[in-house]
Amino acid sequence: MESVYKVIEIIGTSEKSWEDAARVAVETASKSIRDLRVAEVKELDLKVDEGKLIFRVKLNVSFKYETS
Repeated sequence: MESVYKVIEIIGTSEKSWEDAARVAVETASKSIRDLRVAEVKELDLKVDEGKLIFRVKLNVSFKYETS
């Protein structure tokens, strides 16, 4: 069977860790995008906000196009 997938970029943030930022991003995206397949970490960075560290993760996520 042939399949087609779409890849989009999302960014998650957390005050706890990069892992938590990735989890938040994927869980949030999965609420509006069905059938997420793969999340690939593309970039990690930190934002300093008034002395607090904000962990940020840029992800490419893929999902399958549905056929009628």
